[in-house]
Amino acid sequence: MDDTRGPGNPVPQPSVQKESYLSLALYTVIALGLALLIRFFVAAPYVVDGTSMLPNFQNWNYLIVDRVSYDFEQPQRGDIVVLELPQDTSRDLIKRVIGLPGDTVIISGSQPTITIKNAQYPNGFVLNEPYIDPANYGGPTDITVTLGANQYYVLGDNRDVSADSRTWGILPRQDIVGRVFLRLYPFNEIAILPGEARYTN
Repeated sequence: MDDTRGPGNPVPQPSVQKESYLSLALYTVIALGLALLIRFFVAAPYVVDGTSMLPNFQNWNYLIVDRVSYDFEQPQRGDIVVLELPQDTSRDLIKRVIGLPGDTVIISGSQPTITIKNAQYPNGFVLNEPYIDPANYGGPTDITVTLGANQYYVLGDNRDVSADSRTWGILPRQDIVGRVFLRLYPFNEIAILPGEARYTN
């Protein structure tokens, strides 16, 4: 039998095949490494589970949390953040930043108002919170707390049911995972910086 190969039937060279496998393995490792880098250090997915941020965030909202921004700037009042519960860092929560380092936060009244006092506003100012459904007012009130360096006060928008700084205390800066940057689901509510608020004093 003639086992010679014609010019139209080239025989794959083992070295070429080996290089292809090595390239594929290298690309796979790089892609996996980039995915892990993004997942743990740049951005992370988060699915809302619970009603503490109604009406602005609902169950199964799919969010992307920015882990990087707060390495270069400080959290601002009105930011929506994902945090690790200080008493149990295996639990992640979503809340709104209300009090900043140096603030005195005063919660008062049966339909609670929030007054902020600090060096810039020694007489205080009342937060205007149009993002709250009046039906969701409630929960602990008649609270006054002064925040130190790297301490924050966070609340859920559904004040009647939210477990937040009113119940478990001040949030240390190191327990903030990141800022909610993007809502990807539901599709009709896709938004950048969803729910974020800024206040005029």
